[in-house]
Amino acid sequence: MTLNIEDLHQIAKIEKDTQQGFQHRIHVCVAAGCLSCGSGVVKDALEREVTKRGLDNWCQIKGVGCLGLCTAGPLIAMEAGGQFYQGVKVADVSDIIEALGGSPIGRLLCPDDSAFFKRQLRIVSENCGRIDPERIEEYIAESGYEGLYLALTQMTRQEVLGQVTESGLRGRGGAGFPTGLKWTTVAKTVDSTKFVICNADEGDPGAFMDRSVLESDPHRVIEGMAVAAYATGASQGFIYVRAEYPLAVKRVRLAISHAERMGILGNNIFNTNFSFNIKVRLGAGAFVCGEETALIASIEGRMGRPRPRPPFPAEYGLWEHPTLINNVETFANIPPIIRKGGKWFAGIGTEKSKGTKVFALAGKIVNTGLIEIPMGMSLRDIVFDIGGGIPDGKLFKAVQTGGPSGGCIPQQFLDMSVDYESLMKVGSIMGSGGMIVMDETSCMVDVAKFFMEFCMSESCGKCVPCRVGTRQIYDILCKITDNQSTPEDLATLEDLCDLVKNTSLCGLGQSAPNPVLTTLNYFRDEYLAHIHDKKCLAGACKTAKEVS
Repeated sequence: MTLNIEDLHQIAKIEKDTQQGFQHRIHVCVAAGCLSCGSGVVKDALEREVTKRGLDNWCQIKGVGCLGLCTAGPLIAMEAGGQFYQGVKVADVSDIIEALGGSPIGRLLCPDDSAFFKRQLRIVSENCGRIDPERIEEYIAESGYEGLYLALTQMTRQEVLGQVTESGLRGRGGAGFPTGLKWTTVAKTVDSTKFVICNADEGDPGAFMDRSVLESDPHRVIEGMAVAAYATGASQGFIYVRAEYPLAVKRVRLAISHAERMGILGNNIFNTNFSFNIKVRLGAGAFVCGEETALIASIEGRMGRPRPRPPFPAEYGLWEHPTLINNVETFANIPPIIRKGGKWFAGIGTEKSKGTKVFALAGKIVNTGLIEIPMGMSLRDIVFDIGGGIPDGKLFKAVQTGGPSGGCIPQQFLDMSVDYESLMKVGSIMGSGGMIVMDETSCMVDVAKFFMEFCMSESCGKCVPCRVGTRQIYDILCKITDNQSTPEDLATLEDLCDLVKNTSLCGLGQSAPNPVLTTLNYFRDEYLAHIHDKKCLAGACKTAKEVS
């Protein structure tokens, strides 16, 4: 089966007509967060209740991707009235169906006019919570694959590269490298064999952005990869996703099979001479495989260890061929950029940080969940407006961005703009989008120790600075939180951080000291209290004597 634009429009029309045939449509979140709270059984119960009442042609129960407010799960959306119901249980199902067409159920209402929903700008996540991620027809009904069709039939490769470059999109995987420049580098290589890889090896503690996008809108990522392959001259793609994300793996594989069935993947896509295939490769959960050269080694069947660069994967990558690697969110931005133009995307965000950013809000915050905001929004607006502030009347202390590679940002920077440059100025990074909020009960030395333990255990061991240095840093942090350290330990700690940062082989080791360095910089008093006064200012750490 090979489609053309008329076929896409016809599929979209049929799907929309079908949807509009129902007077009521109930969207049940079936992403991992809500499923863990029991949304699957709620959805089944709603379907049984609708059938029992003979309302199958009147009310549609649809499983959708992440609705965002994970803390309120199981979460369902009533499309007709625009209400959200939170914390829904099977016992509520009869009342929900009974109330259709009448007044909403007050005890279940989640304020849909709250800042959590109103302050977001959805580009990557625009389909999340709206379409069934397991039906390609619903993606097509939301302009799905029109960007790919436009690129293949009306644009040259150079024009596609030009639109991506003009958009100002930067890689959302952490480093923020200009996407257009990376794509152009791969396109300029003369090798006839090239690869496109989607890095879905999201391993930061507290991060679930890429997983949610894959669970909620997998076709969007596939479309972005296909556009990238056309622009760079690649014919084979890989999605490298950790096996710990079984729902994402299932839906990605299903989406690939559906796209192949319709001829959107495979040979002569849209009756052009462009052919592209995608395979899924599972990672075993090694954090270091998020580093692109280690990821390549893993796909090749070798141990996932990084290698020195240059040469960079854009010239010497998978099986020694030019390879384009971007993460899930980067590829998910591509379809709307092609449909609406690079200039449109560049009009969002700041001068050097364009577009939106998806964040996973976690930690000591009221509204835990997935958000997407325009670059440049203040940290205060994210934490206290969208995030709802700190629970239980506690005081805000810090927010950690960028995962183990990032830093801890104190209260004095709450009004800073959240963009690549601003975060780097205060010692942190954007990273893939994890944002962990801490309150007054958090000991920042203990926080630094947590992230250092993670980096230490995830080190591949290839280079001495990372393998040995992270262990030594962790041991000193343990001495400090156990109130058994000396002032000399603090000096040694700073020297070790400098050594590991400047001599490690890859980004894991080079960035591992960041949480330690930022807490030393902004919360030094907590280190000194442990060392000199033998106490934890936050009251979070137990002394060695108390532990025994």
